[in-house]
Amino acid sequence: MKIWHRELAAGRWFELSYDEQMGNVGSEVERALNWQQRGNSEYCRRAVERAFELLDLTIADARNSGRHSELTRLREALADYFVGENQLGFTPARWRSYFLTFALAARAGR
Repeated sequence: MKIWHRELAAGRWFELSYDEQMGNVGSEVERALNWQQRGNSEYCRRAVERAFELLDLTIADARNSGRHSELTRLREALADYFVGENQLGFTPARWRSYFLTFALAARAGR
């Protein structure tokens, strides 16, 4: 898989708070949902790849070790929605609602 966020992967990601990390993952998920709605599967795929990259960095962050189960389950759910058959029954509205809380918390923490 291509590395999309070189500067973040080089260490800057680990300076962000958990809410900021998840808010950034949510931004990529939002882009993927928007491209999916517009019918652009290539741009949707790229946004999903970027979301997975950021989520994998979040999982690798030692500060998030207590959230490992939640984060890996989130990764499975995203894969099920965007790549699989959406057996979990997620909707764009449900994804937006989930990630909005992190974006709001990150903004409040600044």
